[in-house]
Amino acid sequence: MINLVNAKPEQARDIARLIMAAMSDDCCQFLAGEGHTLLEFENMMTRLVAMPCSQYSYMNTIVAQDDDGTVAGICTAYDGADLHRLREAFLHAAKQELEREFGDIADEAEPDEYYIDSLAVSPDYRRRGIAKSLLTAMVARAKEAGKPAALLVDTGNPNALALYTSVGFHRVGAKEWGSHPMYHLRHEQ
Repeated sequence: MINLVNAKPEQARDIARLIMAAMSDDCCQFLAGEGHTLLEFENMMTRLVAMPCSQYSYMNTIVAQDDDGTVAGICTAYDGADLHRLREAFLHAAKQELEREFGDIADEAEPDEYYIDSLAVSPDYRRRGIAKSLLTAMVARAKEAGKPAALLVDTGNPNALALYTSVGFHRVGAKEWGSHPMYHLRHEQ
């Protein structure tokens, strides 16, 4: 049986790995930069997840776990108005650990929305409705915050787009993030 629970700091490594899976290895390697490995990036992301104040924080994450506590999937989201404050941890870590500057990175979230940053399900647990359950739970959290849930999806990922629209998201525009064209989707309450 799969249960949805608030994430805990001790799940940081599992959460970081799933956030990286949502990003893709190519994106993670780009962010890590030349001369740095995916493991170095994973270690940095694990520290960011374990922090209470980062966009990837366990405090912003719902975990799907099975009865033995194995993390099957995650959904990380936050109030878009907090993006710049929450992003500071990533910018600082990237500069200190990867010698990378990302001060000019585009805003993926809008201040008037509750932004779903990452959604991923471990390969062993896919096709069981876990992603849909995580999305539904995060839409409810957005409603509690009084904002519409929103996310970006790569225009080249029709399966993800179909999942999001099946839960009630619809296109409200387009953006580019990480040099990829993205659809901007919202779930209005």
